[in-house]
Amino acid sequence: MQSIAESKKSQNIAEYIIYLYQQEDLIRSFQGNLEEIRQYVVAHFPVEEMEKEGIFNWYQELKNKMEKEGIMEKGHLEETQKLVNELSQIHWQLLKKDKTYFESYQKAKPYILQAVMEAEGQDLGNEIQICLNGVYGLLLCRLLGKKVSDEQLKSAEAFGEVLSLLNLVYQQERISRN
Repeated sequence: MQSIAESKKSQNIAEYIIYLYQQEDLIRSFQGNLEEIRQYVVAHFPVEEMEKEGIFNWYQELKNKMEKEGIMEKGHLEETQKLVNELSQIHWQLLKKDKTYFESYQKAKPYILQAVMEAEGQDLGNEIQICLNGVYGLLLCRLLGKKVSDEQLKSAEAFGEVLSLLNLVYQQERISRN
């Protein structure tokens, strides 16, 4: 799991964030019971026992972080939220100077506003958090076999375009820092 996470982090930061959201929810779905995660999740990976132990340890570390940060019921890891905030900062910079990004954002903006209005005062976080939640929501619907509306598909596509452009800049900045 760590290798999957690291691969996603180095290739697509939005996918990495959504992947971590999914793993947090998986841990929550088992109420943090590591033995059940071992039995029903880790045991089914088509890898050697030694690698399964590494996967289990990764889940154990993730669960420990979640407990330490008090997010076993809801919320996201601090380190993940820092990445979301970093993407949000890039978002605000690009809105001011990148026409292509601005145009992509304009396609997503009505869906962002719709999400805010539907939240009825609940804090959804920044605009990039809303985009990530929209894409993750689509993933969850598909995983659960729920019907996905055309509107949901359109919003996820618009959010995905924004996140894709953000990833491109994020990766370029990451490379230039190293």
